[in-house]
Amino acid sequence: MIVTTTPNVEGKRIVEYRGIVFGEVISGVDFLKDLSAGLRNIFGGRSGAYEGELVEARAASLKEMGERAAALGANAVVGVDVDYEVLGQGGNMLMVTASGTAVIIE
Repeated sequence: MIVTTTPNVEGKRIVEYRGIVFGEVISGVDFLKDLSAGLRNIFGGRSGAYEGELVEARAASLKEMGERAAALGANAVVGVDVDYEVLGQGGNMLMVTASGTAVIIE
């Protein structure tokens, strides 16, 4: 599955559009990660726990989007956009959404 942010795949021709596909992941942050991030906020530095959570959520949303495209018979997803949102009381949940257009290329 080719996944790209561009509207086409260089050297390939889009022969059919299969529709818009999404991949959504909502991930909770546990108490220890939240505590660690709070300390980083006070003393400075990067929050490896939050960064790791973000990387995992992004990868999962892209994978889910690709699986949904494959279910439509597509072999590529073009025009991909990834959005991030903080949810929940106290902002302790992270939502990552990937969207794009499922296509067949030759």
